[in-house]
Amino acid sequence: MFRKRTTMKKLTMTAAAMLGLSLCFTGCGGKDEPIPEPELQEVLPEENAESDGAQEPEGEGEQAVGDETVIGEREIVNGEMQSYLTGEWTDEKAATRRPIAVMIPNNRPAMPQYGLSRAGIIYEAPVEGRITRLMAVVENFDDLERIGPVRSSRDYYVYMAMGYEAIYCNWGLAVPYVEELINRPEYYNVSAAVEGIHNPADEAFARVNRGDGYSLEFTGYLMIDGLFDAVERLEYDWNYDDKYVPPFLFAADGVRAEYADNESATMIYPGGKEGSNASGYGQYHQYFEYHDDDHLYYRYQDGKKQIDELDGNQLTFSNVVLMYCHGEVRDDHDYLAFDVHGEGKALVFTNGKVIEGKWERHGGDFTPPKFYDASGEEIVFNQGKTWICNIWDEYGEFVEYGQE
Repeated sequence: MFRKRTTMKKLTMTAAAMLGLSLCFTGCGGKDEPIPEPELQEVLPEENAESDGAQEPEGEGEQAVGDETVIGEREIVNGEMQSYLTGEWTDEKAATRRPIAVMIPNNRPAMPQYGLSRAGIIYEAPVEGRITRLMAVVENFDDLERIGPVRSSRDYYVYMAMGYEAIYCNWGLAVPYVEELINRPEYYNVSAAVEGIHNPADEAFARVNRGDGYSLEFTGYLMIDGLFDAVERLEYDWNYDDKYVPPFLFAADGVRAEYADNESATMIYPGGKEGSNASGYGQYHQYFEYHDDDHLYYRYQDGKKQIDELDGNQLTFSNVVLMYCHGEVRDDHDYLAFDVHGEGKALVFTNGKVIEGKWERHGGDFTPPKFYDASGEEIVFNQGKTWICNIWDEYGEFVEYGQE
């Protein structure tokens, strides 16, 4: 059964617990004392507590999300810290510096992409020609040779990248709409030398021979050694600033945000099951399939598994977000504009469930969109990677999700 709208239900969390014992999650034992595989105990919402004889933990609200069930202040343990992008433990160096946000083509002649599986967040949005383009937000890239292929910028991607305080990497731009924006000194940009770029960084890019069948535009890559050289030469600061806002509220170690009472949604079609519409998702038939055994959403496109050339594996995610935005056609080149500030409808998919709510972004360019349920509580994401689809409001009617 597939639906285009759901009724919001309360969040249910499952916390790792053993009978007679209390476990300390974030900042207690850290990586020295890994949490064993315990039986799971359900923390019930208030409306069900009486009938089941359960007591709501002191200090917790209606959603049963207390300090011990979500990641709060990060701590460094044995050289590792929980990532702001995924919530997972990662090297302190990667977790405490700005990520990179790399523009990646997503059309058929560009496939397969290289390095997408390293992204903690992938942002997908429509571009002219009514296809989509990706922006990979990556923090673990030190051991990579390259990421790409790399393509040109649109202003709404720049605004999203700045929300993560990322170093924005691109090869080309829609000059009339991006030039002034991307060259602002407070925006950290690493770009190939093209018209409209005032401080190019050609040392960060190179052509890669991909063999026959690839046009020149799909052979340009971001080279990681050159990226470090460019950032040093441009004197960018790798550190987050003191006003940094993490993009997501993550469940703590050993905790799963189940949303057990919400509607199940194991298939997600941003452009509908049939495709053939101008939403940006109608040409290549993108969709996600949830697997209950590993709690991951598997990405498909063009009727095939979407893989990373780096390792040959299919792209998978713990969370999928549909972020509805007002959109406009700007000119006869079909350049698009999307409002990624303010607020709008959002659908968040995690643990095979759908949470209907909204996104809000009122703090300016250097704050990310935050996601809230219908009661105004911030949605708890499960640890792992997140894919965000920008849905053009006008074409929201084509979105489908449900179970098969």
